[in-house]
Amino acid sequence: MQAYCMKCRAKKEMKDLESVTLKNGRTATQGTCSSCGTKMFKIGKA
Repeated sequence: MQAYCMKCRAKKEMKDLESVTLKNGRTATQGTCSSCGTKMFKIGKA
């Protein structure tokens, strides 16, 4: 799954994907950037 990396300033592929639920009940996906290892977050796709 792709998400925007704030450090690379580009859309990159996420690795180590993990589904999380936010406080308001929405689902999100959390992972790390495949290039630099920064934490990435995408709301709405689990």
